[in-house]
Amino acid sequence: MHLSITTDYAKDTGNPEPYLRRIADAGFSHVHWCHHWNTDFLYSRWEIAQLRAWLSEFGLQLLDLHASAGVEKNWTSLREYERLAGVELVQNRLEMAAELGSDVIIMHTGTPPDGQEQLFWQQLRRSLDTLESCARARGVRIALENGNWSIIETVLREYAPDYLGLCYDAGHGNLGWGSPEELARTHDRLLSIHLHDNDGTGDQHNLLFSGTVDWERLAGILAASSYAKCVSMEVIIHHAGFQDEVAFLAKAYETGIRFAHMLDAHRKAHGK
Repeated sequence: MHLSITTDYAKDTGNPEPYLRRIADAGFSHVHWCHHWNTDFLYSRWEIAQLRAWLSEFGLQLLDLHASAGVEKNWTSLREYERLAGVELVQNRLEMAAELGSDVIIMHTGTPPDGQEQLFWQQLRRSLDTLESCARARGVRIALENGNWSIIETVLREYAPDYLGLCYDAGHGNLGWGSPEELARTHDRLLSIHLHDNDGTGDQHNLLFSGTVDWERLAGILAASSYAKCVSMEVIIHHAGFQDEVAFLAKAYETGIRFAHMLDAHRKAHGK
């Protein structure tokens, strides 16, 4: 059974090779690339080539890639030079995803600053318009992660599904940042999933079945959706009660398998 886990389960910068090795040893078949997801880091062709070599060596496939909105290179920045730099950063991730065999990158949109809503929308649309040709040329779609749901629904109405879709983050949904009901309304645009749990008080990225996410309900919605890939977990070790990475990954794999069986049962019920 195929399972995916985030590469930054312990650390999101530095040499990823030890983490990729441990992920493969734990039995995972895929990874969600999440290193440098919130930085201005640009991957060079040398770094991408090395990542490709490691993935091949460890028998891993890249499921999807969490692209960066950046800090000073931000694709929705109200400062035009920062927005243009942010577009360049996203283009880097589109190219990286294609080179590593993935067809989806995930992006955060951010939220309009008070009193600057019109300019925010102008900047977001400018960036999406510019990125479309790059994304299509590389066969990679952009999935917007649930945060401000009204922004996502508006943008999904304006751009075609073969360019733009949705990434549903279960932990965010448990905090009210895009509920399962809202996901159900937009299930035909679902391209990516970030599965993790929390207790409803914060974005904790804990192991599945350790918090208050209704996993049975979510499995039913996902089974009816356009998402056809494997279970993908964006869990981290820091609040999970584990000191040992090997033990943490073993538990993550166990909970992933449990949810995968749940999802398969619902998919069979839907005739998939």
